[in-house]
Formats: sequence, structure tokens, C-alpha cells
Amino acid sequence: MSEEVRKYHEEEAIGKTYDLRVIRRLLRYLRPYWLLAAAALLLTLLSNLLISTQPLFTKIAVDDFIVPRELDGIWLFAFAFFGVFLFRFIFSYLQEVLLNNVGQRVMLDIRSEIFAKLQRQEVGYYDKYPVGRIITRLTSDVDALNELFTSGVIDVLGDLVIIIAIVGWMFFLDWKLAMVSLVTVPLLFTATNWFRKRARVGFDKVRTRNARLNAFLQEYISGAQTVQLMNAEDKAQRGFGDINDDYRNANVETIYYYAIFYPLVDFIGAVGIAVVIFFYGYQYLAGLSAAEAGLTVGILATFIQYSLQLFQPIRDLSDKFNILQAAIVASHRIFILLDLDVEIESPKTPKRDGLSRGRIEFRNVWFAYKDEDWVMKDVSFSVESGESIALVGHTGSGKTTVTNLLMRFYDVQKGVILVDGVDIREWDLKALRSNFAVVLQDVFLFSGTIADNIRLGNHAIADDRVRWAAAEVHADEFIKALPTSYEHRVRERGAGLSVGQKQLISFARALAFDPKILILDEATSSIDTETEQLIQQAVDRLMIERTSLVVAHRLSTIQKCDRILVFHHGELRESGTHNELLRERGLYWRLYRLQFDSSARGSSGRDLAAQPT
Repeated sequence: MSEEVRKYHEEEAIGKTYDLRVIRRLLRYLRPYWLLAAAALLLTLLSNLLISTQPLFTKIAVDDFIVPRELDGIWLFAFAFFGVFLFRFIFSYLQEVLLNNVGQRVMLDIRSEIFAKLQRQEVGYYDKYPVGRIITRLTSDVDALNELFTSGVIDVLGDLVIIIAIVGWMFFLDWKLAMVSLVTVPLLFTATNWFRKRARVGFDKVRTRNARLNAFLQEYISGAQTVQLMNAEDKAQRGFGDINDDYRNANVETIYYYAIFYPLVDFIGAVGIAVVIFFYGYQYLAGLSAAEAGLTVGILATFIQYSLQLFQPIRDLSDKFNILQAAIVASHRIFILLDLDVEIESPKTPKRDGLSRGRIEFRNVWFAYKDEDWVMKDVSFSVESGESIALVGHTGSGKTTVTNLLMRFYDVQKGVILVDGVDIREWDLKALRSNFAVVLQDVFLFSGTIADNIRLGNHAIADDRVRWAAAEVHADEFIKALPTSYEHRVRERGAGLSVGQKQLISFARALAFDPKILILDEATSSIDTETEQLIQQAVDRLMIERTSLVVAHRLSTIQKCDRILVFHHGELRESGTHNELLRERGLYWRLYRLQFDSSARGSSGRDLAAQPT
């Protein structure tokens, strides 16, 4: 995989992991659920305080009942022990329920906000970023935040409480033995700090490789048909193997640090217990009795348990720290997306909204997708209301760009585009686009029923109109033949339907919306000859009293248009009716000969290439 491709799929570099602004912003998502979060925090503190009392029960059992062989009160003691841990179970259960409830609600809010932002983001954004990378924001990065809210911040506070409680009980029982027990704590913090730094790098690599893997998978799964057609399976497999291997190596590297850290913590904990036992035994080796030393067997057992308990939350804190790191890095990425300016929006005070009359004007329009690589150069033309205009020219001449600019998927760098005499940048964006219906060569159908795909979420379009629109374009013939007719479930991207059937549904969709401006972009290129004759009748009727722009390579489909605009290398070179352009013997005449005059097919391509620009 080339370095250029790697950079293209690379994640944004995140600088400082700790950013108080990011943390404050994250906490805002908790604000609607602060009561649930506060209750979960209280339950966590109570549960951890109860955990810290377990060794005390050991001391009481050993010193007050086992060693003196005392049976009086043992049942009450056992009942108290059972009661404490019953409450701990109840508190832990409620805490988990509340925390996960809060986490899921926060995830719902964040995912909804991201999706809403992506729906408003201009089309140019999707030209720059792979879809797989965007999906990572909605999945992996949001999941990282879920871990933060469900097992991060509140559990960290709980761990701190239990550490403080344990240390407090240890000093309360015997301050000398407590000091001895804490000798190994600096070693533990050193190991934790080493693990934290190394694991942070590892987690960043894992997330970066995961985003790259998602982007690659989305691209090649979407293009599986093309890959198989071009016999490129081996190349795709090698590319996936490289990315997959990078992802594996990143995970293995992270696992390596865990494999060292956890056994090391257990070893340090064992050393700490050994020191406690040695100190206790030293009292007897020095000739001191338990009473003189102030120590009992129960206290020894209690300190051993406290030592084991102390190391667990400290070790957990390192894990929680990594969760915090991962969540903040994920937050940076999410907030970069959420804070990205939407370059194409409605003006604050639109000059125009509502139904258009359908008049269009391009006035000295220059446009480039990138820098000053102009794909439209000083283009000017006008279309009257109800007029049908055909846009023709070789691939890359700027035909589809005209329609994209007209619907304001992109903004022009120079010049102005007017609809009803008003700059489209001064229109309410939603109102502007509601005046258009577009039928593309590559039809996109959504998962759902056929009826849903025709009305496309607009419930104002009744079932009768859906059926009428389908009948007008002769789509009802194949729809009624389906087992469940208009309620037939369409699979992703229309899988299971032929290209022609999907195209017919898209025509029915355009009819159902009753647009003022109709755009047909190679709309009949995938229809067989017999179906095209039927659909052409519907198209002719659909274009009546509508402003229509027809992008076509097949010149037979646009000869009835009122006017034909011929584009070449981003310039509008010719304009006129079919017969007028043929008489001029210019670019259109050459295109016509290329398709219909067999005697000229051998030289027309060279003639066109030789045409001065």
C-alpha cells in the first residue's frame, strides 16, 4: 500500500491527550442525566465502602471467635457479614443498571448529533474523506465514549474512594504495619506510569489502523463487482493483508504491554504481602509476644487482604486512565467533525423560498473542485420557465457539474447562478432543493418497501399518488407482479431488482414529487429499447410545463429538446436546436456523426480532438 494512500486514510494527529475543554464539553452530554449519574456515583461509593469492610470481618472472625473458640454471637456476626454483602450486591446491580443507562443515552445523543451533522454536511466533504473513516466516528469512537461514561469517570472515583478507605483502615488498625504495607506502592506507581505511557501510544495506533481498515473494507466491498470483473481479487487481498497485518501488529503491541504490566503488578503485590508477613514474623523472632507488639493473627490476616485489595484498584486506575485517554482522543475526532463548518447553508435571512417559477440563469460562472483546476470556465446561459434544455459533450466536459452547481451541492468561485432572478446562495436551501427532482444513471434505492422508495420519506405523498406515478412510467407492471406488490421489501441499494427496474422506480419517484425543475442525468441509459419507448412517453409528459435539464450522451434522446447546450473542456461552445447545430457543422455535428454516421466513425474522434479550444 502506497504512502500516499496511507496518508489519505490516516487519522488526524491528536496532540495533548488531556484537554480540559474537551472534558468540559463531554460533561455537557451528562447534564440531562445528572440525576441518574449522581445516583450511580452514590451507589458506587457505598458499594466500594462496603468492599473495604470485608477484611474487618476477617479480623473479627479470627480474633473474637476462632482464636478464643468463642461461639456466643457468631450467628449475629454471620448475619451481619451476609447483610453487608447482600447490600453490596444490590448497590452494584443498581449502579451497573444506572451507569449503562446513562452511557447508552449519551451514546444515542452523540450518534444522533453526528448523523444530523453528516446529513447537513456539503457533498464536497464526502469527496475528501472515505466513508469507512466516517463510519468509525459513529461506531468505534462513540463506543470509546460509552466506556468512559459506563466504566470510566465514576469507577475512577469509586477506586479512589476504596484506596482512601483501605489506607485509612490500615492506619487505624496499626500504623507501623500500614507503613510497611505501603513500601511497595511507589514501585506500583512506577510500573503504572510506564504502562500508561506505552499503552497510550498503542491505543492510538489501534484506533488509527481500525479507521484505515474500515475505510478499505467499505471501498472494496462496495466495489466487489468491479474487483471481480477486473480479476483484481489477488491485489485487493494483498492490500487488505497489509492493512490487516498493521492492525494486528498494533493490537499485539498493546497486548505486550498488558502481558508485562499485569504479572508485574501481581509480583509487586506478592512482595508487599511478603514484607507484611516478614514484619509480623520479625516481632516473634525478636522475642516479642503478639500482645507486646500490638499485633494479632486477625490483624495479620486483615492486612494481607487489604494489601491484595489495595493493588486491585490501583491496577484498575491504569486501565481507567487508558479508557480516559482513548475517550478523549475519540472525543477530539468527533468534535473535529462536529465543529467542521458546513460551507453550504441557508442564509440567515433568505431572500426567497417556496415554489419556484423555474427560470434559471448562469452568469459568468467559474468553478473548480480543487484549487484553480477549472472544470467550468466563464459559462453563461439562461433557461426560461418550462423550457427543456439538453446538455451534451464528452465525459468531463462539465455537464453534470452544471446540475450539481444548480442544486447548490457546491458553490461557485466566480460568477453567479440565479433561479427566478435570485442568487441561489440567497435562497432557503431546503426550499431551493425541494423544487428539483433528479433521475440519475446510477439509481440509489434504500432498504425498505418500493412505496417508501417512491415517496422517499415524504408522507404527504399518498398511496394513490405513489401508484399513479408508478403507472405513468410503466413501473406498476413489474411491481404488481411482485409477491407483495408495493410493499415488496427492497434490499440494500436495490439488490434483487434489475437495473431497468430500479431506473423505473426512480422515474416514479420524480413524478410523485411533482417538481418544478426536472434533471435527467443519463436517465434512460440503462433501459432496454422496448422499455425506453414506453418511458419516453412518460418523460415527454413529465417535462410539460416544467423546466427540464437533460444530460445525455445518446443524442437520440434529446433531439426534441427546445435547446441543446454543447460543452467542451468546461466551456459552453455551442447553443441551439438539433437542426441548427447540425447546420453549423461544429462540435455537436461531430458528436452526431460519431454516433450515427458509420462512415465517419473512424475519423470523428480525431476530428473532435483536433477541434480548437
